[in-house]
Amino acid sequence: MPPKSTELTYRQAIEELETILRALETDAVDVDDLTSRVQRSAELIRLCKLKLRSAEQAIDQVFENLEDEEDTDDFA
Repeated sequence: MPPKSTELTYRQAIEELETILRALETDAVDVDDLTSRVQRSAELIRLCKLKLRSAEQAIDQVFENLEDEEDTDDFA
């Protein structure tokens, strides 16, 4: 059983998505298993989007802090 999505890193999620994609491309997925693979892929894609948005917000915050520091340095 794969780890819960919340426990995965971005890299692990991408690697699992790639594994699922390879299986789908090679017809290695049984039709009965297809739905669960597609659902898992959707979970992983949501996780990756969330992690990317979180990283973007953190980076934006760093730049905002740098701009604030520059503004206060101008008055010193």
